[in-house]
Amino acid sequence: MQVHPNFVNRFEGVTFPVKVKYCGECGLPIEYCSYFPDYEKCKIWLEKNLPSDFEKLLDVSGGAEGGDGDETGEGGKKSGRQKRGGKGIVKTKKKAEVDRHIGLWRANRGKKKYVTIVSGLTTFEIDLKEASKFFAGKFACGSSVTGNEVVIQGDVKDDLFDIITEKWPEVDEDSIEDMGEKKI
Repeated sequence: MQVHPNFVNRFEGVTFPVKVKYCGECGLPIEYCSYFPDYEKCKIWLEKNLPSDFEKLLDVSGGAEGGDGDETGEGGKKSGRQKRGGKGIVKTKKKAEVDRHIGLWRANRGKKKYVTIVSGLTTFEIDLKEASKFFAGKFACGSSVTGNEVVIQGDVKDDLFDIITEKWPEVDEDSIEDMGEKKI
């Protein structure tokens, strides 16, 4: 099998398969660490774990970070360049204090059949699917998640006051409210 001459010229001095070294801090190939928002941490990791590659990287980039937007312009002011790196680090937003209460309704599903609706479990960061499965097993009935509510087949509203506080201790009994009847 004959190799095309352009292929030989283009990749002269490269052995295949190519081994790529990745940064332990950002997870990117070490050539792309300068695009990570916390490049300083990457530099520390590279200097500690891959000193030879760190020196090569500094020689290629000339000792500069290579456009991460922190360069100072004339008069010591920061230049208006955009930082590179996209969504490398997403800042978590503080959750606003939410009114934390659980509402229990009983809804008529026919002449003598009822369903119990539980809402507000998400304010206590309780997984609705897990809660639905727990209620179905506890009351031996059907249970489903509808929007932000758990619908339990049967009138089990009175039992829920004790069961919710037993299963999830972060829920205070005072935060569970009986909301009465609800029309579906």
